[in-house]
Amino acid sequence: MSSSSGQSQFRYTQTPSKVLHLRNLPWECTEEELVELCKPFGRIVNTKCNVGANRNQAFVEFVDLNQAISMVSYFASSSEPAQVRGKSVYIQYSNRHEIVNNKSSGDIAGNVLLVTIEGVEAGDVSIDVIHLVFSAFGYVHKIATFEKAAGFQALIQFTDAETAASARNALDGRSIPRYLLPEHVDSCHLRISYSAHTDLNIKFQSHRSRDYTNPYLPVNPSAIEGTTQSVLGPDGKKVEPESNVLLASIENMQYAVTVDVLHTVFSAFGTVQKIAIFEKNGGMQALIQYPDVATASVAKESLEGHCIYDGGYCTQ
Repeated sequence: MSSSSGQSQFRYTQTPSKVLHLRNLPWECTEEELVELCKPFGRIVNTKCNVGANRNQAFVEFVDLNQAISMVSYFASSSEPAQVRGKSVYIQYSNRHEIVNNKSSGDIAGNVLLVTIEGVEAGDVSIDVIHLVFSAFGYVHKIATFEKAAGFQALIQFTDAETAASARNALDGRSIPRYLLPEHVDSCHLRISYSAHTDLNIKFQSHRSRDYTNPYLPVNPSAIEGTTQSVLGPDGKKVEPESNVLLASIENMQYAVTVDVLHTVFSAFGTVQKIAIFEKNGGMQALIQYPDVATASVAKESLEGHCIYDGGYCTQ
């Protein structure tokens, strides 16, 4: 292994580790950029960005040792160095064997669990399935889901550390029951540690976050299940995926439209669980939540384009 190709920054005597130390990165390099560089060699389970006085170093942890070795070996023998934003990046094995984030070691027991759901995409496991699985161990206060380099993750808040510990002990390393998963998912393992959070700040009920302690929390209009995914119909036009929440735009509004008025109109088709009214683009819109998609579909079919008041006012 010659160092004449400008690769003298590699220290071949180092003990291989599944954690790699990257130097000479662009200032404030993002986690996404790191993952983009490393993902051809394997799956990243953790990162630590912007390390060092100049914030131009980082650590990347692969799921297993061979993936890290393959990345180091590739760039050690390549005539082209690793690059991010056109800068040559120096890669070596770290002397640490896992990345421990500063906020929490993951071993200090708390009432909030950090759950990584391995083997799935974000849309494969709904927040309701997560709630079902974890509420078997006690009352779940809040859930927040998000996507990170490690994969699809959820923060789950219990009443106390004891309840969280019982859920962690029972579920860490296990899989969500097969019947709760979509057909294309073979299995999804749960990797569970403790979070440094003690009380999650949930601002909206949505398909990404829930606060089960506050039934009056508004529904986030931009985060209803499915609205982020465009589905094209046979005619090539966008089809809105079905949901148990309807978004009603109220046009030609001559009279005041209140929550009570909407409740009267929409409860003719089934139980209305929640209503939220808001202004958007100068018009009035409302979110109406039913218990299921079927009821919402009937209401939509019956009311779309119809008037709330006689005389053609307040079309919805």
